[in-house]
Amino acid sequence: MIQPGPSGFDRNLLESPLMSIHRIATCSWSLQPEDPESLVDRLKKTGLKAVQLALTPLVTDPTRWSDTFSRLEAAGIEVLSGMMEPLEEDYSTLESIARSGGVRPDATWEGNLRMASAIAECAAANGIELVTLHAGFIPKDADDPERGIMLDRLGLIIDVFAKHRVQVAFETGQETATTLLELLDLLDRSSHLGVNFDPANMILYGKGDPIDALQALAPHVLQVHIKDALPAGAPGSWGSEMPAGEGAVDWPAFLSIVEGLERPIDLVIEREGGDRRIEDIRKAIAMLGDES
Repeated sequence: MIQPGPSGFDRNLLESPLMSIHRIATCSWSLQPEDPESLVDRLKKTGLKAVQLALTPLVTDPTRWSDTFSRLEAAGIEVLSGMMEPLEEDYSTLESIARSGGVRPDATWEGNLRMASAIAECAAANGIELVTLHAGFIPKDADDPERGIMLDRLGLIIDVFAKHRVQVAFETGQETATTLLELLDLLDRSSHLGVNFDPANMILYGKGDPIDALQALAPHVLQVHIKDALPAGAPGSWGSEMPAGEGAVDWPAFLSIVEGLERPIDLVIEREGGDRRIEDIRKAIAMLGDES
Protein backbone atom coordinates (compact mmCIF):
# COMPACT_ATOMS: atom_id res chain seq x y z
CA MET A 1 0.00 0.00 0.00
CA ILE A 2 1.12 3.56 -0.63
CA GLN A 3 2.01 5.35 2.56
CA PRO A 4 0.86 8.99 2.68
CA GLY A 5 3.29 11.61 3.85
CA PRO A 6 2.64 14.35 6.41
CA SER A 7 0.76 16.47 3.87
CA GLY A 8 -1.72 13.66 3.15
CA PHE A 9 0.05 12.07 0.19
CA ASP A 10 3.53 10.92 -0.73
CA ARG A 11 5.32 13.51 -2.87
CA ASN A 12 7.28 10.70 -4.47
CA LEU A 13 4.07 9.68 -6.21
CA LEU A 14 4.23 12.95 -8.10
CA GLU A 15 7.92 13.19 -8.84
CA SER A 16 9.02 9.62 -9.65
CA PRO A 17 8.24 8.28 -13.15
CA LEU A 18 8.83 4.69 -12.01
CA MET A 19 6.71 3.23 -9.23
CA SER A 20 6.91 -0.36 -8.01
CA ILE A 21 3.11 -0.47 -7.65
CA HIS A 22 1.61 2.25 -9.83
CA ARG A 23 1.90 5.83 -10.96
CA ILE A 24 -0.52 8.74 -10.68
CA ALA A 25 -1.35 10.93 -13.65
CA THR A 26 -4.18 13.06 -14.97
CA CYS A 27 -5.99 13.20 -18.31
CA SER A 28 -4.84 15.98 -20.62
CA TRP A 29 -8.41 16.74 -21.69
CA SER A 30 -9.42 17.36 -18.08
CA LEU A 31 -7.19 20.45 -18.21
CA GLN A 32 -8.86 21.79 -21.39
CA PRO A 33 -5.56 22.98 -22.96
CA GLU A 34 -5.56 25.16 -26.06
CA ASP A 35 -2.07 24.11 -27.12
CA PRO A 36 1.01 22.24 -25.82
CA GLU A 37 2.24 25.25 -23.84
CA SER A 38 -0.99 25.57 -21.87
CA LEU A 39 -1.07 21.79 -21.31
CA VAL A 40 2.38 21.85 -19.72
CA ASP A 41 1.55 24.93 -17.65
CA ARG A 42 -1.64 23.40 -16.24
CA LEU A 43 0.02 20.05 -15.59
CA LYS A 44 2.68 21.83 -13.54
CA LYS A 45 -0.06 23.45 -11.46
CA THR A 46 -1.45 20.03 -10.53
CA GLY A 47 1.96 18.92 -9.24
CA LEU A 48 1.84 15.77 -11.34
CA LYS A 49 4.65 14.51 -13.53
CA ALA A 50 2.61 12.14 -15.72
CA VAL A 51 -0.33 12.39 -18.11
CA GLN A 52 -2.71 10.37 -20.24
CA LEU A 53 -2.58 12.26 -23.51
CA ALA A 54 -5.50 12.84 -25.88
CA LEU A 55 -4.01 11.85 -29.23
CA THR A 56 -6.90 12.82 -31.51
CA PRO A 57 -5.92 16.52 -31.56
CA LEU A 58 -2.35 15.58 -32.47
CA VAL A 59 -3.46 13.79 -35.65
CA THR A 60 -6.36 16.08 -36.60
CA ASP A 61 -4.60 19.40 -35.86
CA PRO A 62 -0.88 18.60 -36.21
CA THR A 63 0.18 22.21 -36.79
CA ARG A 64 -1.03 23.36 -33.39
CA TRP A 65 0.11 20.24 -31.51
CA SER A 66 3.33 19.40 -33.36
CA ASP A 67 5.70 20.08 -30.44
CA THR A 68 3.59 18.36 -27.74
CA PHE A 69 6.02 15.57 -26.98
CA SER A 70 9.11 17.76 -26.97
CA ARG A 71 7.46 20.23 -24.57
CA LEU A 72 6.31 17.45 -22.25
CA GLU A 73 9.76 15.87 -22.25
CA ALA A 74 11.43 19.21 -21.55
CA ALA A 75 9.12 19.67 -18.56
CA GLY A 76 9.92 16.19 -17.22
CA ILE A 77 6.37 14.94 -17.80
CA GLU A 78 5.87 11.30 -18.75
CA VAL A 79 3.10 10.16 -21.10
CA LEU A 80 1.67 6.99 -19.53
CA SER A 81 -0.95 6.27 -22.20
CA GLY A 82 -2.96 7.83 -25.01
CA MET A 83 -6.64 8.31 -25.72
CA MET A 84 -8.55 8.11 -28.99
CA GLU A 85 -11.78 10.13 -29.20
CA PRO A 86 -14.03 8.67 -31.92
CA LEU A 87 -15.52 11.13 -34.38
CA GLU A 88 -18.73 13.07 -33.76
CA GLU A 89 -19.67 11.56 -30.41
CA ASP A 90 -22.66 13.35 -28.86
CA TYR A 91 -22.85 13.16 -25.07
CA SER A 92 -25.86 15.46 -24.65
CA THR A 93 -28.13 12.56 -23.61
CA LEU A 94 -27.83 8.84 -22.98
CA GLU A 95 -29.77 8.24 -26.19
CA SER A 96 -27.50 10.48 -28.28
CA ILE A 97 -24.29 8.82 -27.08
CA ALA A 98 -25.82 5.37 -27.62
CA ARG A 99 -26.35 6.34 -31.27
CA SER A 100 -23.08 8.18 -31.84
CA GLY A 101 -20.55 6.56 -29.50
CA GLY A 102 -17.46 4.61 -30.47
CA VAL A 103 -17.41 2.62 -33.70
CA ARG A 104 -21.18 2.12 -33.87
CA PRO A 105 -22.23 4.77 -36.44
CA ASP A 106 -21.81 3.75 -40.08
CA ALA A 107 -21.28 7.39 -41.09
CA THR A 108 -18.08 7.77 -39.05
CA TRP A 109 -16.66 4.26 -39.26
CA GLU A 110 -14.23 4.81 -42.15
CA GLY A 111 -13.01 8.04 -40.59
CA ASN A 112 -12.52 6.34 -37.23
CA LEU A 113 -10.53 3.53 -38.84
CA ARG A 114 -8.26 6.08 -40.55
CA MET A 115 -7.88 7.95 -37.26
CA ALA A 116 -7.00 4.73 -35.44
CA SER A 117 -4.22 4.09 -37.94
CA ALA A 118 -2.82 7.61 -37.54
CA ILE A 119 -3.03 7.44 -33.73
CA ALA A 120 -1.37 4.01 -33.67
CA GLU A 121 1.54 5.40 -35.71
CA CYS A 122 1.78 8.45 -33.43
CA ALA A 123 1.69 6.32 -30.29
CA ALA A 124 4.34 3.91 -31.54
CA ALA A 125 6.63 6.71 -32.71
CA ASN A 126 6.51 8.27 -29.25
CA GLY A 127 6.80 5.19 -27.08
CA ILE A 128 3.16 5.01 -25.97
CA GLU A 129 2.21 1.38 -25.37
CA LEU A 130 -1.49 1.79 -24.42
CA VAL A 131 -4.36 3.72 -26.03
CA THR A 132 -7.87 3.80 -24.55
CA LEU A 133 -11.23 4.50 -26.18
CA HIS A 134 -14.96 3.94 -25.84
CA ALA A 135 -15.99 0.99 -27.99
CA GLY A 136 -19.58 2.20 -28.22
CA PHE A 137 -22.79 0.59 -27.01
CA ILE A 138 -22.67 -3.16 -27.73
CA PRO A 139 -26.08 -4.81 -28.32
CA LYS A 140 -26.77 -7.45 -25.67
CA ASP A 141 -28.60 -9.78 -28.03
CA ALA A 142 -26.15 -12.24 -29.61
CA ASP A 143 -28.43 -12.47 -32.68
CA ASP A 144 -28.49 -8.71 -33.27
CA PRO A 145 -26.66 -8.18 -36.61
CA GLU A 146 -25.27 -4.87 -35.35
CA ARG A 147 -23.41 -6.75 -32.62
CA GLY A 148 -21.49 -8.72 -35.24
CA ILE A 149 -20.70 -5.57 -37.21
CA MET A 150 -19.31 -3.86 -34.11
CA LEU A 151 -17.22 -6.90 -33.19
CA ASP A 152 -15.70 -6.91 -36.68
CA ARG A 153 -14.95 -3.18 -36.47
CA LEU A 154 -13.42 -3.40 -33.03
CA GLY A 155 -11.30 -6.33 -34.16
CA LEU A 156 -9.96 -4.23 -37.02
CA ILE A 157 -9.19 -1.34 -34.62
CA ILE A 158 -7.31 -3.66 -32.26
CA ASP A 159 -5.34 -5.19 -35.14
CA VAL A 160 -4.34 -1.73 -36.40
CA PHE A 161 -2.83 -0.92 -33.00
CA ALA A 162 -1.35 -4.40 -32.55
CA LYS A 163 0.57 -3.97 -35.80
CA HIS A 164 2.37 -1.09 -34.07
CA ARG A 165 2.73 -3.05 -30.79
CA VAL A 166 0.27 -0.78 -29.00
CA GLN A 167 -2.35 -2.23 -26.64
CA VAL A 168 -5.98 -1.09 -26.69
CA ALA A 169 -8.15 -0.69 -23.57
CA PHE A 170 -11.91 -0.23 -23.82
CA GLU A 171 -13.30 2.17 -21.24
CA THR A 172 -16.06 0.96 -18.96
CA GLY A 173 -19.50 2.52 -18.67
CA GLN A 174 -21.36 2.05 -21.91
CA GLU A 175 -22.15 -1.59 -21.15
CA THR A 176 -22.36 -3.81 -18.08
CA ALA A 177 -19.33 -5.74 -16.88
CA THR A 178 -20.99 -8.94 -18.12
CA THR A 179 -21.41 -7.59 -21.65
CA LEU A 180 -17.86 -6.24 -21.69
CA LEU A 181 -16.51 -9.62 -20.55
CA GLU A 182 -18.41 -11.30 -23.39
CA LEU A 183 -16.93 -8.78 -25.81
CA LEU A 184 -13.38 -9.39 -24.60
CA ASP A 185 -13.86 -13.14 -24.92
CA LEU A 186 -15.34 -12.94 -28.42
CA LEU A 187 -12.57 -10.65 -29.68
CA ASP A 188 -9.98 -13.12 -28.32
CA ARG A 189 -6.99 -10.79 -28.51
CA SER A 190 -5.89 -11.03 -24.89
CA SER A 191 -2.32 -9.90 -25.47
CA HIS A 192 -3.44 -6.72 -27.24
CA LEU A 193 -6.72 -5.86 -25.49
CA GLY A 194 -7.82 -4.90 -22.00
CA VAL A 195 -9.95 -2.51 -19.97
CA ASN A 196 -9.56 1.07 -18.81
CA PHE A 197 -11.76 0.94 -15.71
CA ASP A 198 -13.68 4.11 -14.90
CA PRO A 199 -15.83 3.65 -11.76
CA ALA A 200 -17.74 6.88 -12.27
CA ASN A 201 -18.89 5.82 -15.73
CA MET A 202 -20.57 2.75 -14.27
CA ILE A 203 -22.61 5.13 -12.11
CA LEU A 204 -23.17 7.83 -14.75
CA TYR A 205 -24.53 5.32 -17.28
CA GLY A 206 -26.35 3.24 -14.68
CA LYS A 207 -24.49 0.06 -15.68
CA GLY A 208 -23.89 -1.54 -12.31
CA ASP A 209 -21.96 -1.29 -9.07
CA PRO A 210 -18.33 -0.17 -9.70
CA ILE A 211 -16.85 -2.47 -7.06
CA ASP A 212 -18.64 -5.58 -8.36
CA ALA A 213 -17.70 -4.62 -11.93
CA LEU A 214 -14.03 -4.07 -11.02
CA GLN A 215 -13.87 -7.47 -9.33
CA ALA A 216 -15.34 -9.13 -12.42
CA LEU A 217 -13.07 -7.30 -14.87
CA ALA A 218 -9.92 -7.27 -12.71
CA PRO A 219 -7.91 -9.77 -14.83
CA HIS A 220 -8.34 -7.49 -17.85
CA VAL A 221 -7.72 -4.08 -16.26
CA LEU A 222 -4.72 -2.24 -17.73
CA GLN A 223 -5.41 1.24 -16.30
CA VAL A 224 -7.98 2.95 -14.09
CA HIS A 225 -9.52 6.40 -14.07
CA ILE A 226 -9.98 8.15 -10.76
CA LYS A 227 -13.37 9.78 -11.29
CA ASP A 228 -16.45 9.98 -9.08
CA ALA A 229 -20.18 10.40 -9.63
CA LEU A 230 -23.62 10.27 -8.08
CA PRO A 231 -26.36 8.14 -9.67
CA ALA A 232 -29.16 9.63 -11.74
CA GLY A 233 -32.31 10.74 -10.00
CA ALA A 234 -34.49 9.09 -12.63
CA PRO A 235 -34.01 6.15 -15.04
CA GLY A 236 -32.82 7.10 -18.51
CA SER A 237 -30.96 10.23 -17.43
CA TRP A 238 -27.32 10.98 -16.70
CA GLY A 239 -25.84 10.69 -13.26
CA SER A 240 -23.78 13.62 -11.98
CA GLU A 241 -19.98 13.68 -12.11
CA MET A 242 -18.43 14.87 -8.84
CA PRO A 243 -14.94 15.67 -7.60
CA ALA A 244 -13.23 12.46 -6.48
CA GLY A 245 -14.28 11.63 -2.94
CA GLU A 246 -17.62 13.46 -3.16
CA GLY A 247 -19.56 10.87 -5.13
CA ALA A 248 -20.78 7.31 -4.63
CA VAL A 249 -17.56 5.41 -5.40
CA ASP A 250 -16.30 3.38 -2.43
CA TRP A 251 -12.67 4.44 -2.80
CA PRO A 252 -11.14 2.31 0.00
CA ALA A 253 -12.71 -0.83 -1.52
CA PHE A 254 -11.82 0.26 -5.05
CA LEU A 255 -8.17 1.00 -4.31
CA SER A 256 -7.83 -2.17 -2.27
CA ILE A 257 -8.80 -4.22 -5.33
CA VAL A 258 -6.42 -2.27 -7.57
CA GLU A 259 -3.55 -2.69 -5.11
CA GLY A 260 -4.25 -6.44 -5.04
CA LEU A 261 -3.81 -6.92 -8.78
CA GLU A 262 -0.77 -8.87 -9.91
CA ARG A 263 0.55 -6.21 -12.28
CA PRO A 264 1.23 -2.47 -11.85
CA ILE A 265 -1.81 -0.31 -12.60
CA ASP A 266 -1.60 3.41 -13.27
CA LEU A 267 -4.16 5.69 -11.61
CA VAL A 268 -5.24 8.48 -13.97
CA ILE A 269 -7.32 11.29 -12.49
CA GLU A 270 -10.12 12.44 -14.80
CA ARG A 271 -12.31 15.49 -14.19
CA GLU A 272 -14.75 16.42 -16.95
CA GLY A 273 -17.11 18.78 -15.14
CA GLY A 274 -16.89 21.97 -13.14
CA ASP A 275 -14.74 25.06 -13.54
CA ARG A 276 -12.11 24.23 -10.90
CA ARG A 277 -10.36 21.37 -12.70
CA ILE A 278 -6.86 21.92 -11.29
CA GLU A 279 -8.16 22.28 -7.73
CA ASP A 280 -10.29 19.13 -8.11
CA ILE A 281 -7.34 17.17 -9.48
CA ARG A 282 -5.21 18.23 -6.52
CA LYS A 283 -8.01 17.15 -4.16
CA ALA A 284 -8.04 13.75 -5.88
CA ILE A 285 -4.28 13.43 -5.34
CA ALA A 286 -4.75 14.18 -1.66
CA MET A 287 -7.63 11.69 -1.46
CA LEU A 288 -5.47 8.95 -2.96
CA GLY A 289 -2.87 9.60 -0.29
CA ASP A 290 -5.44 9.46 2.48
CA GLU A 291 -7.07 6.28 1.17
CA SER A 292 -3.89 4.38 0.31
